[in-house]
Amino acid sequence: MNATDTRHIITGTLTDARDFLSRFLSEDSNINAIEKASAVLIEALRGGGAIYSCGNGGSMSDAMHFAEELTGRYRDNRPGLSATAISDPGHISCVANDFGYEHIFSRYLQARGRPGDCLFAISTSGTSKNVLKAAEHARDNGIQVISLTGAPGSSLGTLATVDISAGASRYADRVQEVHIKVIHILIELIERDFFPENYTA
Repeated sequence: MNATDTRHIITGTLTDARDFLSRFLSEDSNINAIEKASAVLIEALRGGGAIYSCGNGGSMSDAMHFAEELTGRYRDNRPGLSATAISDPGHISCVANDFGYEHIFSRYLQARGRPGDCLFAISTSGTSKNVLKAAEHARDNGIQVISLTGAPGSSLGTLATVDISAGASRYADRVQEVHIKVIHILIELIERDFFPENYTA
């Protein structure tokens, strides 16, 4: 591959990512969904509840990133907030072996989740069986569900209190790029509500 081809791939990829994000931004319903989702997350924390996040592959990495920014730090120092990514290898391997991989997230919620908590469920396809089972358990047990998906109208989205759909794409990477931006916005909105002194500028 020559330098011209490489530059074409780089600029083409960045342009495609920009255009995908611009389409997401142009839909007012997406802004409304993020606003509503942040309110649900804040309500859970204010009521003494916990946030649990889950996903597979890159979405699990995003779920972990979301939780660690809340328990640790996003921008400035402040007390930790109650958030857990369902990602413990011991739990996952045990449940997958004994009950089946589709139960790894719902089983954790069965053990730890309580009414008033919130599940942050991430799936680019919106059809991951283990995430769907977690959302079903949450819905049936007084746990609010925020879903972060790709194309609107997915199976996961229909189970959610609020669904944030990045939009349809041939490949998951465009969807994931919007997902991480939404995650950072949600974290900032939570922080601004709990710790306004960190955002005086």
